Amino acid sequence: MSLKKQWLFNWFLVLTMVVGSLAAALPVFGQSQTAGDVPNILIFVADDAGWRDFGIYGNEVIQTPNVDRLAADGLQFEQAFLTTAQCSPSRISILTGLYPHATGAEDLHMPLPEGTRILPDYLAERGYFTGHMKKTHYGPHADAQFDWYSEKLSDEFPSFLEQAGEKQFFLWVGFSDPHRPYGKAPVRHRPGEVKVPPYLVDSPETRADIAQYYDEISRMDDQIGLFIEELERRDQLGNTLIIFLSDNGSPFPRAKGTVYDEGVRTPLIFHWPEQIEAGSRYEGLTSVIDLTPTLLDLVNYPAPDTMQGQSILDVLSDQTLPGREYVYSERNWHDTDEHIRSLRTERFKLIQNAYVELPHGTPADIGGSPSFRSLIAHKKEGTLNKAQSQLFEAPRPRIELYDLKQDPWELNNVAAGSAHWQRARELAQQLNDWRERTGDFPPYLRVRDDHTDRATGVWFSREIPPMRNLRKSHQY
Repeated sequence: MSLKKQWLFNWFLVLTMVVGSLAAALPVFGQSQTAGDVPNILIFVADDAGWRDFGIYGNEVIQTPNVDRLAADGLQFEQAFLTTAQCSPSRISILTGLYPHATGAEDLHMPLPEGTRILPDYLAERGYFTGHMKKTHYGPHADAQFDWYSEKLSDEFPSFLEQAGEKQFFLWVGFSDPHRPYGKAPVRHRPGEVKVPPYLVDSPETRADIAQYYDEISRMDDQIGLFIEELERRDQLGNTLIIFLSDNGSPFPRAKGTVYDEGVRTPLIFHWPEQIEAGSRYEGLTSVIDLTPTLLDLVNYPAPDTMQGQSILDVLSDQTLPGREYVYSERNWHDTDEHIRSLRTERFKLIQNAYVELPHGTPADIGGSPSFRSLIAHKKEGTLNKAQSQLFEAPRPRIELYDLKQDPWELNNVAAGSAHWQRARELAQQLNDWRERTGDFPPYLRVRDDHTDRATGVWFSREIPPMRNLRKSHQY
């Protein structure tokens, strides 16, 4: 071999080795991870936190430095949505990768059915030590699928880590903030500076209510900071995937318990310093039903065919990938009975209401709030504007359609307008196809009586009514 050919051969060999080494060092999320690659997994779940109510999501008043840090140093999802706006059905949906109507636990306080597996049970097969903290709200059959539990928060985190030992850990932290009733959180926000949405009355009572809500979110943020500090102290932050989200929207009228964006849109943040580039943002439509399939993909565990979510693992390294064309949400019994289904695209939201003869049901914890009492007082005085009156309207429209580009607060129903009736028809068909494809039940099949007055938001019974099967009196 000539010297020139020998030189070219050696150069090619070195180049091949260098490129191969670089490729091996880069994260490839679309490929299975080996046991040494998989991270610890820490999931923070806020209890009734609206997506708008964090600094990183545009609220310049609220104090959330630790959540903001996770987003700034990780991946922030801009359009993430929940499958429902109710605490226990939402958590069960996230952990099963199923829509609420497919879990058998679609109503508030319904436990996970026996025999249904959730995320920690799968992760245990991959060697994870699993735990959960504080609020669970998914029943004994779910609780039994964790190795460890504590009613406390960051104070018990070191103990959990010690028990995990050399194993990778999975920890689900269910905060009770900012759920009502509000506790004695440090006062940090003044009523005069909070943001009042257009569907609430801008009264002193409402502003004080929102300021307390902000304080509760800041208290939760303080706790998140303590978890982060402990991971840093142990040099475990780099190989811990931290995920932050909320179980439903803010605890105010026309938010929590609805399928409007204020009820089902969630902050969603992935933070993993060793693998996710800081400052990443993803604009595609995302559903949290994909969270469990994604984490199973991460640890090379094949997701069961019955799961209705899909892995979005590749998005962690490539934010140019397209999102979902549609995201779906639903509302079932939560103090009052409902059968509401919704479909959202990047621009439009379509909602189907079954019980149109009744005004929208308000969860009891919201019905007793100063914000709701202020609405009631102004309703009696006849001083509510159109946006504030919609909560009490009856009959309700069977179909609602909102142009989110023109109407981000979803206050102007354009379903019947000549410009959008064809779009409403097409989206309604897409929604019906999804209902059939995912095994949704018709409105009359699984019914519970109200135990809260729809007009006043006051409990008239604390007992959870039994489920009944009625004749076909309601249909879309």
